[in-house]
Amino acid sequence: MKKDSHDFIQKYKGLGAFGLDRETDEETLMFYLQKFSEDLFLKTFIPRLPDSELEEIYLFINAKLKQHISEDEYHSLFLKDR
Repeated sequence: MKKDSHDFIQKYKGLGAFGLDRETDEETLMFYLQKFSEDLFLKTFIPRLPDSELEEIYLFINAKLKQHISEDEYHSLFLKDR
């Protein structure tokens, strides 16, 4: 059974604009992140990043996870290992 989903992107009909209001900003970020995480895109994009940018992205994501979600949420929602 598949653990991961990208359902939002399949149904999204919003503006895809940033800076208009909080709701649109959140939807736009969800849109971008789901598009960003597509396998084919990442296979093209990631090899082009220098080591320093790979580390920068990894550290940024980890810092935001630690700042905004609990350890239990990290495992149950992000890693899906519980």
